[in-house]
Amino acid sequence: MIHRSSLKKYLRFTIVFRLVVLMGVVLGLWAFWIEPNWLVVNRVTLPLPEWPADRGQLRLVAISDLHVGSPYITLDKLEHMVERINTEQPDVIVMLGDYVVEEMVGGHVIAPEVFAEKLKGLRAPGGVIAVLGNHDWDYDGNAIKQAFERVGIRVLENEATAIEHHGRSIWFAGMADYWRRNPEVEKALSQVPPDAPVIALTHNPDIFQRMPARVSLTMAGHTHGGQVNFPFFGRPVVPSDFGQRYAIGHIEEDRRHLFVTTGIGTSGLPVRFRVPPEIAVVTIVNQPPLD
Repeated sequence: MIHRSSLKKYLRFTIVFRLVVLMGVVLGLWAFWIEPNWLVVNRVTLPLPEWPADRGQLRLVAISDLHVGSPYITLDKLEHMVERINTEQPDVIVMLGDYVVEEMVGGHVIAPEVFAEKLKGLRAPGGVIAVLGNHDWDYDGNAIKQAFERVGIRVLENEATAIEHHGRSIWFAGMADYWRRNPEVEKALSQVPPDAPVIALTHNPDIFQRMPARVSLTMAGHTHGGQVNFPFFGRPVVPSDFGQRYAIGHIEEDRRHLFVTTGIGTSGLPVRFRVPPEIAVVTIVNQPPLD
């Protein structure tokens, strides 16, 4: 005969065990199905002291790490992304690398010529400017560059280009990939007039260490925000020499500014937890000097 107190303990253990299992199932569904399939719009305003007041505000959309062909990043999803970006009415769109998917669970390769046709629908007065990432060069960086430029997307590698905004020039300097190529910051910035505002584009944020103060803002992707962000413990995997330091969002160091977007696709495992895929809408404004 089972003692009543033992029965209560058994029932309590059973209930707790079932709750733990249920919680694990729910968290698994969330991290491997629900959140990776999201697409949020993250709107950020950055007051920058190096931004000239006569340029007014500049509204940028930044996208990165599409990894087209990874789970949940289908061509239909890409069309939806393009529509959502266009509704934001950006002044310029920047694409920060890693557009292809390589070997990963549940993924399949989609040719750059195919997904470039979908990205052709992006619209902004200043156009679309891109840099390439490490996965792009592991696949075929030249093929991706050619596919993009055929549809009107400018690809920069250690070079700069200008757009017109409110009748004045704003420069974008695009860096070669930090892991697979040879980023030459000085070469890219040498093409920019000394007093002109310049925004640096790079796939990997680690190059921020080499950016001079004359760069108003450096924009990067690559980290995916770690893809997973545990409460209290943080992001266990961030592909950076600086750990979580440059993992996500706006970072300021020595009056220099960096913005890192979490990207849209996934790499390795198709998982995201507390780091949803994002379209980053970054509005740059002048920060008046403090009295």
